[in-house]
Amino acid sequence: PLARHNLAKFEWESGRTDRAVKHLIIAANLGHDESLEKLKKGYGQGLVSKEDFAAALRGHQVAVDAMKSPHRDKAKAALRI
Repeated sequence: PLARHNLAKFEWESGRTDRAVKHLIIAANLGHDESLEKLKKGYGQGLVSKEDFAAALRGHQVAVDAMKSPHRDKAKAALRI
């Protein structure tokens, strides 16, 4: 997901916002939080459609839910001690 996010940044800086949005959507669908935040900002600015943002939000949630497991929760809890 980080590579897609970086591609989006490159495309954005090159003035190809439509391509940047596509890369951000892919990264968000893979669970990348920062990409989802960028899409949220883009939606607020009118650069991302409501449908694209909603689909990315659903895809992000599916990816995050798929990464949850009791073992990961235990590991996170152990690292907080």
